[in-house]
Amino acid sequence: MMPWTISPAIRWIALLLLCAAYLQGGLQKAFDFPAAIAEMKHFGLAPEVPLAIAVIVLELGAAAMILTGRLRWLGALALGGFTLMATFVALRFWELPVGPERFGAANAFFEHLGLAGGFLLVAWHDLKERAND
Repeated sequence: MMPWTISPAIRWIALLLLCAAYLQGGLQKAFDFPAAIAEMKHFGLAPEVPLAIAVIVLELGAAAMILTGRLRWLGALALGGFTLMATFVALRFWELPVGPERFGAANAFFEHLGLAGGFLLVAWHDLKERAND
């Protein structure tokens, strides 16, 4: 294995890339709270304000846990579970008529399943490291 591939910096960058959408999403919701509330309404989620706050805290807090290594496994499981749940709420491609919109939603659905799997791997690796220490 090439030495740079096991570098802590490369690992941290990989974790940052995995968390990027959640950092961006959490910050965007925090800085445009009315849009965060509108998003909750769009998906039929209520009560909107507490749920928007919870999503912001979850996205930013769990990403911070992953990036700092403090309870990384828990942050990864939280974002993985959130992603899985949000995928079934927001990307119900099977309800759309056949066409480009359904195709795009199906692609996004399976991409999000991949993200959830990535977070599961992060949790597994973190727990495995803890068990070996």
